[in-house]
Amino acid sequence: MQLRYVVTGVLVAVSLAGCQRTSSNPYSDLPSPAPLQAQPVPSVQAGQLPPPGIDDPSQFPAAPASNTAVASLPPGGAGGAAPATALDVTKESMVGNWRVSSGGASCDMFLTLTNLGSGARGGTRGCAGDLTMMGSWEVSGKTVLFKNRNGDVIGRVYKSADTRFDGTTNSGQPLSLSR
Repeated sequence: MQLRYVVTGVLVAVSLAGCQRTSSNPYSDLPSPAPLQAQPVPSVQAGQLPPPGIDDPSQFPAAPASNTAVASLPPGGAGGAAPATALDVTKESMVGNWRVSSGGASCDMFLTLTNLGSGARGGTRGCAGDLTMMGSWEVSGKTVLFKNRNGDVIGRVYKSADTRFDGTTNSGQPLSLSR
């Protein structure tokens, strides 16, 4: 029985002998950098700033002329109503990954059912323009509204086929979603 304790003690001592630290700090041989010298700071001056635009009126752009063309409204006009040919859409059918085509470029859109404000959380990857700011979405009648992180509508689409939605962004770019 005592032999067992002796053998166990020897094994523990041998295994602990292999645990000693043999590495060294590779940076210990490098010289320490010299301390940085303080730099002088200029004095602070106080005074009143002139009102904007007084000294240089050209710093602001001119107001648009009254006959400036107005951008076209998204499908369905300002109210966002889908056209009569739009198919019914449910929030649950929108959840998941969508391939987006907008302004000739393609990107990905992800829609969830996680609540975010008045809508649900959503986002894009690889998109340009208005869609880069997408943070949420919601279904309103037969229209799907995409919103930025402030809750402002940035685009809308309506269901045009089983796995396709068409519409525009607020900047007037055509917008299509497909699976």
